[in-house]
Amino acid sequence: MKWVIFAIILSLGVYTFLNLRYRKSERMFRPYQDIRGRANVHRLLDAGYQRVALEADLPADPLALAASARVTTGAAGLPAGLRETLVELPHLPAEILSVSAAPAVNAMFAYPISVKCTLPDNKQQLAGAELYVHGNELVITPNFELLSGGLLARNRERFIRLTVPSGTLKPGSYHVTLVGARSSKTWALQVH
Repeated sequence: MKWVIFAIILSLGVYTFLNLRYRKSERMFRPYQDIRGRANVHRLLDAGYQRVALEADLPADPLALAASARVTTGAAGLPAGLRETLVELPHLPAEILSVSAAPAVNAMFAYPISVKCTLPDNKQQLAGAELYVHGNELVITPNFELLSGGLLARNRERFIRLTVPSGTLKPGSYHVTLVGARSSKTWALQVH
């Protein structure tokens, strides 16, 4: 019996040593998610889109700007070209209620956008946001994910702050669309 215990302890020791010594530092290959992600990138590039991950957070208070761009209501949902290109469509907010964003920005500065939106139910939380650049068109998609378990959010309205990283946009005039499932908001942006 002592030899069996000795063999188990020796095997565990050798396994632990080899695992720690030769383990890859990167995350593991996840076939379904990784291949879907690569296909998404190739389809976006073939369609002429550039995708940029935006910083997205839930501020305690909405962003206060000295001057805000003139925001109008746009068509609901993703634009047709982007909808056909994406492999997996994002979980969008139900409605974009209001947007506060500067009408002009220096290309070397970050561009903050304050958004008030509603969600379809109390079972979703902010997962991030992405910016799709196609010529002079900018499409911003805040993405929400389902809460796990039986957790619920307090209410369906959310204030979110999206930040376009500095140096992302080239100087020029852009038409920005912030996408919601039932209503979207659009405005003009001048980058210097």
